[in-house]
Amino acid sequence: MRENSGFSLIELILVMVIMGILAGMVAFAVAGRGNQAREIKAQSDLSVYRNAVEAYALEHEDKYPKSLNDLSIVDKKGRSYIQQIKPDGWGNAYVYAYPGKKNKYDLYSTGADEIANTEDDISVWDTNET
Repeated sequence: MRENSGFSLIELILVMVIMGILAGMVAFAVAGRGNQAREIKAQSDLSVYRNAVEAYALEHEDKYPKSLNDLSIVDKKGRSYIQQIKPDGWGNAYVYAYPGKKNKYDLYSTGADEIANTEDDISVWDTNET
């Protein structure tokens, strides 16, 4: 029987190696999720803005807002359609145009490359909401 109880150097190294392997597995699983989270944020924001634009049009005899900022202006009845227009997940402003090129209006995020009309754009018309 040993008089000194405790961990040996081999046991400590083995535990550190196992912890390193586990940390590596977690880092690998989480890596690259930042861009996916930004895309989900943009889709969610676009859905909210789309609802606000449609509500605006319903209450203004099918006239759509000239800009997204029109949605945050308090009207004569003391209400606004949206509190604040936030940037997309990459920190850029959403692009809104009325009339739109393909639909009644265009509303989209330019995505990670920050360039309009490229394949990474996220459009309000591409979301699952109808």
